[in-house]
Amino acid sequence: MTLPRKELFDLPEGVLYLDGNSLGPLPKGAAERVARVMRDEWGADLIKAWNTAGWMDLPRVVGDRIGQLIGAPEGSVATGDTLSIKVYQALAAALQMRPARKVVLSDTGNFPSDLYMAQGLIDTIGKDHELRLVAPEDVADAIGEDVAAVLLTEVDFRSGRRHDMGAITRQAHEAGAVMIWDLAHSAGAVPVDITASNAEFAVGCTYKYLNGGPGAPAFIYARPDIVEGLQPALAGWLGHASPFDMELAYRPAMATERLRVGTPPILQLAVLQQALEAWDGVDMADLRAASVTLCERFIREVEARCPQLTLASPRDPEARGSQVSFAFENGYPVMQALIARGVIGDFRAPDIMRFGFTPLYLDEGDVIRAAEIIEEVMVKEIWRDPEYNRRSRVT
Repeated sequence: MTLPRKELFDLPEGVLYLDGNSLGPLPKGAAERVARVMRDEWGADLIKAWNTAGWMDLPRVVGDRIGQLIGAPEGSVATGDTLSIKVYQALAAALQMRPARKVVLSDTGNFPSDLYMAQGLIDTIGKDHELRLVAPEDVADAIGEDVAAVLLTEVDFRSGRRHDMGAITRQAHEAGAVMIWDLAHSAGAVPVDITASNAEFAVGCTYKYLNGGPGAPAFIYARPDIVEGLQPALAGWLGHASPFDMELAYRPAMATERLRVGTPPILQLAVLQQALEAWDGVDMADLRAASVTLCERFIREVEARCPQLTLASPRDPEARGSQVSFAFENGYPVMQALIARGVIGDFRAPDIMRFGFTPLYLDEGDVIRAAEIIEEVMVKEIWRDPEYNRRSRVT
């Protein structure tokens, strides 16, 4: 296997794209794939395409391909809906599995949407549950016998700090809690073996490192041995064992398919299926090694050139994912100035500049050139231009 595979992506000329941790670039062939689905399947076969083009099976087919990247067996990953919905489903199922316990444990570094969904579920069911938040480094010590579920994102969206999935899952199980991992910044970025971890649930999105495009469908994994006992809180039509029998009572499918909710987004799934072809033949250990090399080089280059910036990611590569973050009081205008010069990262409040490293389409030359441009923006204080200080809705 040779990395990078730049020829598989439509990257604009002159752009150094360091934001694949937020939205992956357009895979080559994706636009043509959607056009074929629209013209030859939807256009020609109309509603027949659910059968003739295999639309109904597409969520499972794509789910199995994602499963290969996260160490999940066939049939254990369902795709569709959004990541927030999948968090809700996993957490609702987890609380049903531990009815006598009232605490959902998470950390203050978790992605806010996960926490919003958890609190919303707690408020909805009204059974005196508590969302308990602790600092990331305090999670292990906080897993007590009152904890029903531990809900964590493996790789922190701001700093890239990485939890020890195996160790925390073991601690959760020793305390009798259910483990839920959010793999939004892990899938396609770091090696994941969800089966070996023994976690009950994992969820994730596909528009970041998996390059499925804006609004791409999310995924949910449920450990095969617990599936038959799960009662979905969102009992959707397509999670029914026989949806076209049109039964009035819900009867769940006998696999992770029961965690499907509504009609699958066929056009988005087609893009995602095309995007996943870029992973054919990729060994995640090789990709991880390349990622560490890129991140380490970037840290060295930026720290040598820009002493004004403070590393906000763990220095130990084993303790972080595939992104590097630097803190700077005026990080927002700095990032806007970088974007104007073709170095695309992003900003997260209050002062974090994020740079994602995807070995599928980045090499060391890209890293060095990006660092040179960052140095130029910092040394010349280009970021002080009022143009770069006007806040956009998306940062």
